[in-house]
Amino acid sequence: MSSSPRISVIIPVFNEQEAIQNVIADIPAGLVTEVVVVDNGSTDQTARLAAEMGARIVREDQRGYGRACLAGIAALNRPDIVVFLDGDYSDHPDEMTRLVDPILQHRADLVIGSRILGCREPGALLPQAWFGNWLATRLIRCLFRTRYTDLGPFRAVRYPVLKELGMQDKTFGWTVEMQVKAARQGLRIEEVPVSYRRRIGVSKITGTVKGTLKAGWKILFTIFKYKCLNTR
Repeated sequence: MSSSPRISVIIPVFNEQEAIQNVIADIPAGLVTEVVVVDNGSTDQTARLAAEMGARIVREDQRGYGRACLAGIAALNRPDIVVFLDGDYSDHPDEMTRLVDPILQHRADLVIGSRILGCREPGALLPQAWFGNWLATRLIRCLFRTRYTDLGPFRAVRYPVLKELGMQDKTFGWTVEMQVKAARQGLRIEEVPVSYRRRIGVSKITGTVKGTLKAGWKILFTIFKYKCLNTR
């Protein structure tokens, strides 16, 4: 990796006009090469506000967290490192160096920002999200012999490794697909503690019973899907 690595940040968003400027403003100055905001069909001013902050806007009108992430990857111009960050200001973008440092120091291919290991504002991680993380990470540990504590969206990965993973999931299974594939391929994986606060606005996933059930089912399905592929 060159002495001045090219770091791209992908932020998938859907109606985050109250938060997106805070998110972009808190990305450490001089650390990243570009910020790509993927507008996943927003009906508010999210895209305009992000563009005013200097982000490059990519549109993906077909809804789905994974679809937005895939659209962001397709728009990149071969960076060295890709950072994924949510647009609701629940993560702390100013902690991004924690995620990229293990890669820059040649210790890791994939770094997961763990909300479980870090400091959480009371009420930031809803009980259903905490339980879902616990169950999913325990299953991964049992089935793939890889220890995770979180499926948090704040993560960094070497771009060549990301391309080799061949990410496919278009909805709620995106984060767990990446982690399971990384475990299957024997990648160098680290978790680092990150802070977590109450998001601005209501979560589109864990903020509703329907969203929680759909996400939970998809995460479990993805884990067992790749375990079955692993045993063939």
